[in-house]
Amino acid sequence: MTARGWSTACPDWKDRIINRRPLIPDLPLFDAEAERALRVFKRLRVPDIIGQPTYGEVCDEWVFALVRAIFGSFDVKTQRRMIREFFVLIPKKNGKSSIAAAIMVTAAILNVRPEAELLLIAPTKKIAEIAFKQAVGIIRLDKDLNDLLKPQNHQKTITHLASKAVIAIKAAEADVITGSKATFILIDETHVFAMKSKAAEIFVEIRGSLASRPDGFLLQITTQSKTPPTGVFRDELDIARKVRDGDLDLPLLPVLYELPFEVANDNGWRDPKTWGMVNPNLNRSVDERFLRDELTKAEAKGTAALLLFASQHLNVEVGQSLGGWRGSHYWAKQRLPELSSLDALLEMSEVVTVGIDGGGLDDLLGVSVLGRHKVTQHWLCWSHAFAQRDVLLLRQEIAQALQDFERDGDLTFCDDATSDIAGVADICRRVRDSGLLPDKYGVGLDPMGVAALVDELARSGIGGDLVTGVSQGFRLSSAVWGLERKLKDGTLWHGGQGLLSWCVGNARAEQRGNAVLITKETAGKSKIDPLVALFNAVKLMEVGPSAGGVAATSPWDDPDFSLVA
Repeated sequence: MTARGWSTACPDWKDRIINRRPLIPDLPLFDAEAERALRVFKRLRVPDIIGQPTYGEVCDEWVFALVRAIFGSFDVKTQRRMIREFFVLIPKKNGKSSIAAAIMVTAAILNVRPEAELLLIAPTKKIAEIAFKQAVGIIRLDKDLNDLLKPQNHQKTITHLASKAVIAIKAAEADVITGSKATFILIDETHVFAMKSKAAEIFVEIRGSLASRPDGFLLQITTQSKTPPTGVFRDELDIARKVRDGDLDLPLLPVLYELPFEVANDNGWRDPKTWGMVNPNLNRSVDERFLRDELTKAEAKGTAALLLFASQHLNVEVGQSLGGWRGSHYWAKQRLPELSSLDALLEMSEVVTVGIDGGGLDDLLGVSVLGRHKVTQHWLCWSHAFAQRDVLLLRQEIAQALQDFERDGDLTFCDDATSDIAGVADICRRVRDSGLLPDKYGVGLDPMGVAALVDELARSGIGGDLVTGVSQGFRLSSAVWGLERKLKDGTLWHGGQGLLSWCVGNARAEQRGNAVLITKETAGKSKIDPLVALFNAVKLMEVGPSAGGVAATSPWDDPDFSLVA
């Protein structure tokens, strides 16, 4: 909890972003410390710019405000920093690593703790060395600093000759960080940590090192993720947003350069007028002409390239205001937290359909339950997935994300070949026992390769006309379009489950003639099975079923349906 008067909430951040005002709220900084640090920072020279100007000459006001906040939050009398953590989310080419390196050099100069550790931590050694190389260059350009700070390039350390404080690179591994007593810590590119299996442990160790260092700080500086946020990056970003919005009170200062949803949505991020809102260094270190050219190239290459451009250069979150499927643009606003529980969905609904979709041992087996609200007739959805534990080795690039979903309770890992099928059958049984399934066509699934699942459902008393095959590919177009419309008009609700939101962000729509396809092939390595299961459930809900009764229109009137024998 922050001390009185040190709240870092910035509830008017949208107005500040749009009008290009600083994102740091008014704080009761210790002005003497803030100005002292700013003088040091502005004097440092930038080693990789022609003419090697000072940071004071090339940086914008947002940088100076950040420096003042970091160092001006230190109370000299109590030797305690009132704000201990800083989280900066900023697009590529805004001088991120260079600014961070200069802040760490400033910290080494102003530090009063003997033999303090200043750590540069990144998910890869290559990324960590970027900031280290910049710090060495800063020192080389200043005669006084040459006499004060001694780089040891072979050891990747910089030693303060008076205080014996050391700036050092540390590998991003829990066993390496364990026991560290760092006073100042820089984490570069937090979003890449999401792919590391022990990232959560690493962050626990990092914060633990600050426990006995009340004068220290942790600075995270990162771009947005190239895929829907997962792992520690999702957790750190969520906390930063909650602090910014005033939902959490922590000694953390979030500086998040991201477009408000209403600006980014509907391709608003493509308008060059919005680029300066999230690129505070536009036409300084970020060239607008370059961004225009990159956008043109991305448009020519297709959806994947556009997603990469928007996430890296404009900090647009994949799966929230940006996605290859139109429905993803409206997904975030339709969150109803209580729907993270299947029991809650069943309690609210007058009729329910179930969709199932899955693949092989390296795939997910997804099940989605779709209900129609008793009063509003709005649609309500809930999802779960099962995965053979083999997937953690076969799909290491998404292993951390899957483990996050298991922690959330949205995914179950299976250690034998049939427990996933049994798990799906259990969910279907729960829905049947609620009395909300229609007598016919209540459970829909991809008719290919589902014999074992159909047998398991039959053993559970769910068979015959109750189970139907839902043709895939272009025949799912009506479900895709229907969900898009219901998300936009606010009549489809979900529980904000990380699993389903991740799948929505992974979806890529492909137009073929008059049809639209969202398939596993277009999604690539990422998974969308629970979303496809939801489309299957939508196909059954489209015909207007009633609980315990025959559908208003038989699916046999629609060639998209075929019974699973």
